[in-house]
Amino acid sequence: MNQNQFKAIVIFDIDGVIRDVGNSYRKAIADTVEEFTNGGWRPTMEDLDNLKSEGIWNNDWEASQELIYRYFEAMDKTREDVGLDYDRIVEFFQERYRGKHPELFDGYIANEPLLVTPDYFEQLSNNQVGYGFFSGATRGSAEFTIKHRLKLDNPILVAMEDAPSKPDPTGMFEAIAQITNTPNNIPAFYLGDTVADMYTVTKARELKPERNWLGIGILPPHVQTSQTRQEDYAQKLLEAGAEIVLSNVEKLNLQLIEELINH
Repeated sequence: MNQNQFKAIVIFDIDGVIRDVGNSYRKAIADTVEEFTNGGWRPTMEDLDNLKSEGIWNNDWEASQELIYRYFEAMDKTREDVGLDYDRIVEFFQERYRGKHPELFDGYIANEPLLVTPDYFEQLSNNQVGYGFFSGATRGSAEFTIKHRLKLDNPILVAMEDAPSKPDPTGMFEAIAQITNTPNNIPAFYLGDTVADMYTVTKARELKPERNWLGIGILPPHVQTSQTRQEDYAQKLLEAGAEIVLSNVEKLNLQLIEELINH
């Protein structure tokens, strides 16, 4: 498609948006915290949501380390006393998530349900909407989902190794630059499931106010187990700057894109 024909650009987060990580990434965090607290604590989904709602823990290795530190701090130990080995935390986490043979993707990642179909992306392309991905996941993990499982052809991806962690919007800017070099008047959407994702859009708006930035909150599956949890989670995303909160990424259809652009 001629880049000059784009009427909108949509950038997607991956975890909790494109794939359900409730029993993969989040389970790996809980396993890691339990291991490094010697079985003293296994954080719940709500514990993880509370940490993520702080808006700065997009990296799940760092999130695991932070939860371990907080457990020991509650026992009146300092971080220096605990002396965690970050590399060991990463290694343990990755063994759970990617698997004992990471090149085979035989860990929790193998069983992640997809939250979107390839047809959705085809519809975007066929209707002058450019798209790409900006994720805190590693490139190998992200490509396994969008290239191997969704079968997307040469998708634009900015992953953990490529840019600073969210809420720094650099990675989103880089993804957009790979999609189009047209003027900055094309509206840009970012779809994410965390407070940090919405903060990313807010910071993008501050740094590049000439573009219309729209943050779209997506409710991850694990909060859709009750109406109360959905409402509480949606409210946090709205307070963090989301224009609207949707239950699934495919709810951002062409009609809604048009409505939000012209709002």
